[in-house]
Amino acid sequence: MSDISQAYPYEENGYTLYSCATCPYAQRALRAFRIAQVPHKVVEIDLLNKPSWYHLVNPQLKVPTLRTPSGDLLIESLVIAEYVADQFPKARLLSLDALERAQLRLFIELFSTRISSVFYRVLRAADVDDQEMEKKKLLEGVREVSRELENQWERESGKGGPFWYGDRFAYAEVATVSFAGLFRVLDHYRGFQVPDTQEYKGFNKWFGAVVNHPGFTDVKPDDAALIASYKRFLP
Repeated sequence: MSDISQAYPYEENGYTLYSCATCPYAQRALRAFRIAQVPHKVVEIDLLNKPSWYHLVNPQLKVPTLRTPSGDLLIESLVIAEYVADQFPKARLLSLDALERAQLRLFIELFSTRISSVFYRVLRAADVDDQEMEKKKLLEGVREVSRELENQWERESGKGGPFWYGDRFAYAEVATVSFAGLFRVLDHYRGFQVPDTQEYKGFNKWFGAVVNHPGFTDVKPDDAALIASYKRFLP
């Protein structure tokens, strides 16, 4: 054990995840561990009052960070989630097929650019007209994601849904559901909702299954705490 490692809390010979309950990126890593059923210790980090030792864990002072049993430190949520998927293949978080993994990465990129990124623009927009414009862009993104989900369900690996891999809540959900869960924040602050119409059918089918799955509910923060934590992003 090094002098540096003695300066911060961790699980000896185990996995330690430095996390924050309301952070969607941290939720990705935590969901990967929960779905893979890997024992781990969670150290909660207050992002508004970070502990003085946290720079020793992550010089960027972000969450999540993973400390492995060997003492190696990993940062970035998708890196950690993919590490868990590869380290524990029996959990079947990721397909072993190269094409299927490529299709999944394209979906995650689509979700990130068309939904996750736009979420913050809707929240930060000060002018009502700007808010409405960003909400329209977000709905456009939801429609694109909806179409891609329906395309996936026609593939053999999609098996008709309702999750990316059919009946299996796996890596696609680990990477995306925490951001879909943030729609609750937009509903509260911006009155944003996804319409229950045909053009959003795929998304609504997927998210309807997600919100009732333990992979989502076991990590989902309390609504009041989540909403309060995003007040600081308002203009």
